[in-house]
Amino acid sequence: MITSIFSKSKPINFLIVFVITALAFLTIKFKHIDAPVSSMFIFEQVITFLGLYFSILVLNFIASKNDLTPKSNLEIVLFSFFLLLLPESLFSAKVIWANFFILLAVRRLVSLRTKKRVKAKLFDAAMLIGIAALFYFWAILFFLLIPLILLFHSDDNIKHWVIPFVGLMTLFILCVGASIVMHDGYFRFFKVNHAICLDLSVYNTLQYIVSTAIMLVFGLWSSFSYVSSIKMKTSGLRPGFKVVFAGMFIAVVIILISPNKNGSDFLFLFAPLVIVIANYIELIKQKWIKEVFFSVLLITPIVFLVLNFLSVS
Repeated sequence: MITSIFSKSKPINFLIVFVITALAFLTIKFKHIDAPVSSMFIFEQVITFLGLYFSILVLNFIASKNDLTPKSNLEIVLFSFFLLLLPESLFSAKVIWANFFILLAVRRLVSLRTKKRVKAKLFDAAMLIGIAALFYFWAILFFLLIPLILLFHSDDNIKHWVIPFVGLMTLFILCVGASIVMHDGYFRFFKVNHAICLDLSVYNTLQYIVSTAIMLVFGLWSSFSYVSSIKMKTSGLRPGFKVVFAGMFIAVVIILISPNKNGSDFLFLFAPLVIVIANYIELIKQKWIKEVFFSVLLITPIVFLVLNFLSVS
């Protein structure tokens, strides 16, 4: 019954996702608000929330346009569930914007399957990942997706391998120019934290343990089916599926090495993870198993929402 609600692409699903995302966003803001509630503060939060919701719409576009998931809205519904399961993923506005630009970059990379405007797409993807790194330094690791997708496409055009670096260099030159004009210095525009922290003790709480366990179990279980299904895809679709899987591992690395262990880094994981899980849910034949699978992903976030609300109160 639950899965049938989201089994087809419907406008109501986007409204449901909007409401769930807003609940997660408001939960973390009320829980950690430490700034005076001024008109400027409210404006900044609204803009950040719109950036978050547009990220979800970009995810839906990537998945549906490139046949990465069945023709439903499962991926964005699952994304909103994970936001509610771990609202700390919305702690940092910079990570939200970095994730937005990473998704735009992935959109360009996955669309390489059409073999149209390849150079422009590679250049754009590199610049978008570079912009994401300006918000959050370790997002630069997603640059690895560019040579990976070229390998997956067996692309031996040397220009295609060089262009992404040209894109990054172009962004670097623009930033240096902006730094000179705005700050009277060459590199003052670059305010990044490139430190590495491997201490995961901050995640030793009930919410993090349960949330991580759910993502780990469901992610690993779904991954076996996901990897097997890649072989059955057409040659044009396979690189996109492989890039999504690679992106999931890069996101895990970012979570492990991030200098600020506040939960915000998990946001990078959600997009590739929900694509993997959505594919598995659609392949489940037994309806009751599908219902149980989906119910756990629905009920657990609601329980944590109540707990978070009580802690705020």
